Amino acid sequence: MSSRPPREHGLLKIHRVLKPGFGTEAAVYGTILVSGLIAVSSAHGETSVVVLLTVAVTIVVFWGAHVYAGTVARVGDTDSSGKVIGVGAAFRTSIRRTLGLLTSATVPAAFLLAGTTRVIPDDLANDLALWSGTVILALLGYIAFLRRGSSLIVRIAGAIGTACFGIVFVILKAFVH
Repeated sequence: MSSRPPREHGLLKIHRVLKPGFGTEAAVYGTILVSGLIAVSSAHGETSVVVLLTVAVTIVVFWGAHVYAGTVARVGDTDSSGKVIGVGAAFRTSIRRTLGLLTSATVPAAFLLAGTTRVIPDDLANDLALWSGTVILALLGYIAFLRRGSSLIVRIAGAIGTACFGIVFVILKAFVH
């Protein structure tokens, strides 16, 4: 009998690395928020620089509000040892739990930045940023079910279900545009 631990699936390894900021409910929420912002901003013919600024300002404000709300909600609670949670500990916990909201804009922002620097045309940058959110949501859904040990068909269904949140914004942009 071998004492070697079971081999992890490649995506599960990636998830363990990304989990602190990306494999969380805050990342799913943030990705959906970013996708909505991109869809609405770019549907009105805005340049990628305007869309990027809209996404950046909005996501920072939402993240700050989540950090503030989480801090206020935790101050005065007790931790597992019965110790009262102070402002500093509540703030650190809130930042850790909401980091995915802030980092969720990274990949779409990279596409938007490519548009602002004219590496790719504005319309393509906006479309790639929007579709990247859908791909990220699919990946997050797949990894969530992989982590739970679900079968391949359930993981694929989870990926499709999560990606549907992004697809809604792709369809919205098509109708508004």
